[in-house]
Amino acid sequence: MANIYDYAYDLEKALRNSEEFTALKDAYDKVMSDESSKQMFEDFRQTQMTLQQKQMQGEEISEEEVEKAQSVVQLVQQHPDISKLMEEEQRLNTVINDVSQIITKPLEDLYGTPEQGEQ
Repeated sequence: MANIYDYAYDLEKALRNSEEFTALKDAYDKVMSDESSKQMFEDFRQTQMTLQQKQMQGEEISEEEVEKAQSVVQLVQQHPDISKLMEEEQRLNTVINDVSQIITKPLEDLYGTPEQGEQ
């Protein structure tokens, strides 16, 4: 029987060769090839990471930070190349989530799901 890690590497290779990953990579490359798109996307990612970090550390996010984040999101959503990149990222995330559900099925089967009446 093959090593489980071999299957994982096969899955990684399949993911890299998937239509979803290829489309994401193409969209990413297009954004990165234009300096203004690249800067706008990097600002968006930095804003996103900063807010996530604060949230994870239990720090309060100011109203000003929320407004800035909202304006950055609106700006990138209006940019066709960045909007396309975000759509492709969502498509790939859906595939990854589906695969994750398949992979964790043995644990779900083992532990089961509680009956509706039990809580």
